[in-house]
Amino acid sequence: MTSLRFVERLRDLVDGVEVVLSDIWGVVHNGLVAFPEACEALHAFRKQGGTVILITNAPRPADSVQRQLRKFGIADETYDAIVTSGDLTRNFVADHPGRKLFWIGQERHNSVHRGLDPVLAPLEEADYIVCTGLFDEEIESPEDYRAMMLEARERRLTLICANPDIVVERGDRLIYCAGAIAELYRELGGEVIFYGKPHRPIYARAMELAAERLGHATPLDRVLAIGDSVRTDLAGARGFGIDCLFVTRGIHAEDFAGLDELDPASVKELFGHPPKALTRELRW
Repeated sequence: MTSLRFVERLRDLVDGVEVVLSDIWGVVHNGLVAFPEACEALHAFRKQGGTVILITNAPRPADSVQRQLRKFGIADETYDAIVTSGDLTRNFVADHPGRKLFWIGQERHNSVHRGLDPVLAPLEEADYIVCTGLFDEEIESPEDYRAMMLEARERRLTLICANPDIVVERGDRLIYCAGAIAELYRELGGEVIFYGKPHRPIYARAMELAAERLGHATPLDRVLAIGDSVRTDLAGARGFGIDCLFVTRGIHAEDFAGLDELDPASVKELFGHPPKALTRELRW
């Protein structure tokens, strides 16, 4: 295993790359403000003929994520398409009409089932669970859900996780996501279906969207993933068989503070299987 150095520019890594699959939260914004240089980098890649698919564990449909990006001032020209874990979760709900759904999450994420006419029910009557996040991530932790998850396990309910992230940045803080509850449920012996990174379905859908725009399928050695999470972005890219540019300004920022190069031992400790390269923040 060799040392890993930081690269300054995306343009130094995309020779021969046809498709970029970029994370959103932590790469192009932090939940409060956009990162203009990152947006310009993706736009510049598109201007030279590349295709950019934004791939996110947001528990909302793509059109909802697009509206949020526009509020942050992120232009539609920054990317070609968006694929979300929320889209895949909606597909599951749509494929199970009449089944009773217990929903864990906030009203702002109701687009995950809105328009599908699900039968919403309390836990004791539900056929399955959909988790889009905590009821109040500002004050709650996964441990607040232990009793609920024990009850769900006793009823042998399947939990559909609409966001496999454990934590995400919100400004300068980390907040818990649906993945934290899902992992607790799995540890307790419950059945979980994960939609989103690092699982293959979201990558397969992203590549389908890229092929629709290009008119042909892209070989995986011409695809580059960009993300800031070891557990989701890096592991997902590796599992799908594509390279990953790892952005260190995100949820792992403290691990990389003051470093200019990672020695082999540090690479193994932080990543296990290393990314193609590191960058502090995405820029062209």
